Amino acid sequence: MKPFTPGGFAGLGAAWKSQSPVIRGVVMMCASTVAFAVMHFSVRVASSELHPFQIAFFRNLFGLAFLVPLLIGPGFVQMRTRRFGLHALRGVVNIAAMFLFFTALAITPLAKVTALGFTAPIFTSVLSVLIFKEKIRLRRWTAIGLGFVGMLIILRPGLAVVETGSLLVIAAALLWSLALIIVKTLSRTESSVAIVAWMGIFLSVFSVGPALWVWKDPTLWAWGWLLFIGFAGSVAQVSLSQALKETEPTAVMPFDFLKLIWAALLAFWFLGEIPDEMTFIGAAVIFGSGLYVAQRERAAARASK
Repeated sequence: MKPFTPGGFAGLGAAWKSQSPVIRGVVMMCASTVAFAVMHFSVRVASSELHPFQIAFFRNLFGLAFLVPLLIGPGFVQMRTRRFGLHALRGVVNIAAMFLFFTALAITPLAKVTALGFTAPIFTSVLSVLIFKEKIRLRRWTAIGLGFVGMLIILRPGLAVVETGSLLVIAAALLWSLALIIVKTLSRTESSVAIVAWMGIFLSVFSVGPALWVWKDPTLWAWGWLLFIGFAGSVAQVSLSQALKETEPTAVMPFDFLKLIWAALLAFWFLGEIPDEMTFIGAAVIFGSGLYVAQRERAAARASK
């Protein structure tokens, strides 16, 4: 068997570039779903030894370290901003959402956390109406309503005990939707480099205090998981960004549902968790409604140009 040479990498690069943007986008989106599911599973495993707040701090710290090489040179110039306060507000909202989500991962079945996480786009649409006074017609309101029906299918209030972790995920999704609204506002005047970089800085700074409050010296085993969480999170973010850069969001977002499949498989194989069918049914309803809302928003944006 011949060894793999640098020429082989060149061949792979050429083959990759020869693919259509849609194919490249779909591949990167699928890669991001694997990375997100693996990161969430890793947070669950690491939480058996460390507090979720401490795990979140190291996730942010390693994520910021990953950004530094990208900021060297022109990147630092693009970080100039006159909206420091809004970047800070986004950091506060994001870190609160991360703390809630990581805590939910530590105490709630992995598939259920992933399924309820799909509610974020639904909340974003509602907040867009309240904050930006966007006009939404009946079909989008119907889709939003179906999204909340899907959430109730998963929670089944009155028929099953509503877990604390499930409520934490919903609260995290609501905060994430608010963060997306802030990003939408920032994107009117700020570069994407500034938005990402300032988020990394503020998340790292804001997570220090809570991490110190619950601090426990990680074992060598925990350090390995923390490094892996940072790596998987960075891969997930970069893959998702590249997928959206390659092609239209509506072409790749349907594949985001794979996160639930990977999460369910990891939870079954390694944690012995078996998600019930209502979790998948509710997730499908939530995801389908969110996808429809995203498509309608994209169509409305094109019509306004």
